[in-house]
Amino acid sequence: MSDIETLKKELPPFEIFDLIPQYAAQGFIDPERIDLLKWAGVYPQRPQEDGFLMMRVRVPAAEFSTATMREVANIAEEYGRGFLDVTDRQAFQFHWLTIDKIPEIFKRLEPLGLHPKGACGDTVRAVIASPLAGLDAREIIDVRPLAHAMEGTLTGNPDFQDLPRKFKMSLTAVPELEGIHMINDIGFLAHRVNGEVGFDVWVGGGLGAVAHLAKRLGVFIRPDEIVEVGRAIAGAYRDHGYRQNRKKSRLKFLIKDIGVEKFREIVETEYLGRKLTDGPAAPTARFGGNDVLGVNPQADGLNYVVVATTVGRINPHKARALADLADRYGKGVLRTTAFQNMVIPHVKSADVAALSAELAALDLAPKTTLRGTTIACTGNQFCRLALTETKERTANLVDHIEAKFSGLDVPFTINLTGCSNACTRYQVADLGFMGANKTDPDGTVHEVYNVHLAGSIGQAQRTGTKLKGAVPAERLNEYTDAVLAEFQANKQPGESFVEYSDRIGHEHFAPDAVLNGHKALVTA
Repeated sequence: MSDIETLKKELPPFEIFDLIPQYAAQGFIDPERIDLLKWAGVYPQRPQEDGFLMMRVRVPAAEFSTATMREVANIAEEYGRGFLDVTDRQAFQFHWLTIDKIPEIFKRLEPLGLHPKGACGDTVRAVIASPLAGLDAREIIDVRPLAHAMEGTLTGNPDFQDLPRKFKMSLTAVPELEGIHMINDIGFLAHRVNGEVGFDVWVGGGLGAVAHLAKRLGVFIRPDEIVEVGRAIAGAYRDHGYRQNRKKSRLKFLIKDIGVEKFREIVETEYLGRKLTDGPAAPTARFGGNDVLGVNPQADGLNYVVVATTVGRINPHKARALADLADRYGKGVLRTTAFQNMVIPHVKSADVAALSAELAALDLAPKTTLRGTTIACTGNQFCRLALTETKERTANLVDHIEAKFSGLDVPFTINLTGCSNACTRYQVADLGFMGANKTDPDGTVHEVYNVHLAGSIGQAQRTGTKLKGAVPAERLNEYTDAVLAEFQANKQPGESFVEYSDRIGHEHFAPDAVLNGHKALVTA
């Protein structure tokens, strides 16, 4: 049994909340129990010996008021040196916190409806809810009430505080536009069968060093069954999941070993006490959600505007300005997305041009292409596991390539992460970059990126091909520029990068081939 499993048996993880005031008063954390801070959304940041912390905060149903946005900005400014990130699980993340301030931050978050409890740790994490819920005319059902019910029942519930590893869920309202269910432990995908609204259920998705895309459970469940089925699947994982080796403790490994059919049988017989209704697959989003950018029509005649943050980082000034714009042009609410972007809903068509101009002045213009489809993890600026810098490097990359390739007629995803843990999904991007270190014979260490090519949580439903070789960090812009230039010059109208790279061969994009005398461009 691993050390963390032993620790969880000694102290139920959510009881760490009872100890945090003590740690705050004494000014230091019991080193034997520091890992349990994850259940409160808190991690030590790099370098750990300096004592600074980062905190992740769940945003239920991905929606919050402009007043909440301002207070989150204030917290980042007052306690976190002005650092504020939007994560790819719709959460907020703070940095540079100290343990003596954590109880005070908790108190300020509580009336906002934001929750650090269960934001991290071996428990049910934040439930990703469709950022289009209640807005887009194409949605099947508004999943926000279901997301709140799921959060209220599973997230932060002591019954699920000691799972074998983390457990992630998503609720998708528009299957033709969203594919995030493919990489979650449970993904509920709304669709209609014979005129009835229900959900296709996918289980066992998860990336990390060993990636598995989710598999269909083969059922069709009604909205009023969502919480019950979610609880049953989480319970089955809690009781049957592996605990000996943390590297093989996610639900994906259990399902790989026993099969999705056997897992369904366990859920039905041991936890539900009834058979679930068989059902067909829901429709698939061609691009997995990355085509939802810019200004989009709502069902009520208004518009929602997707704003690209640039790799999830938004300073307090911009956050407050964004809140002001949502008050002036919307209805005082904002949303976060699973692609590190933000949404201003309820904008009148007559106001779109004025709002866009004001957003452009903040470098948050909604008319985005690659800026809206490129994400990056925390990186070695703060994360103890990361091997490379990510945020600044990827923001620089976006600045370098966006204008040049703004004419692409299909979305193009770039996901960059600082290590193999896949916090920003490098295996399911058109270009996925995984940070690594390369050591020269003289001991000099260089930051490099392994390339995973043409993965997709859209129609292709596959992880990318790991190419031979690696891209030196200082040549990241050059490599990406070359790949995009070839794609733009030679693709057929409407052809995705997945389709194009399959047509010409993935090894054509190997780093050495691209950077050290690429063969002639392939003609369409």
